[in-house]
Amino acid sequence: MQVSAERTVDAPADTVYRYIADMREHHPRFLPPAFSDFQVESGGVGAGTVMRYKLTVGGRTSELRVTVAEPEPGRVLTESDAGGSKSVTTFTVAPEGGASRVQIHSAWDGASGIGGVLERMFAPRMLRAIIADELTRLDAYAREHRPA
Repeated sequence: MQVSAERTVDAPADTVYRYIADMREHHPRFLPPAFSDFQVESGGVGAGTVMRYKLTVGGRTSELRVTVAEPEPGRVLTESDAGGSKSVTTFTVAPEGGASRVQIHSAWDGASGIGGVLERMFAPRMLRAIIADELTRLDAYAREHRPA
């Protein structure tokens, strides 16, 4: 299963990427309420960071333990869950004038059986709303923390 959202963020690409990659100081500050119990286990900035959090979608809470990689440092960052969902969330940041175009794409193994049917019907729309909210919050955070 897959879902994506993107938007323009009113800050230079290098700044926005730094906010996304910094799991200790910046990233937790623009997460929507669907994310809870966010904890960095090791690292904290960029590749090699390991963290845990809970994600509530449609009243169902999943616990994830993800590892950060940077397949294209400064442009593409991934969070991969080795647990049951095998989810991978990819953040892609591209310059757009003095701003940035940011895409968040999540892919995961859906459930099987009747639970999988329901997940395919409802989860993409609900998760897309959460990702869009995260992008809106990232834009507000970037505007609020703009260098003087």
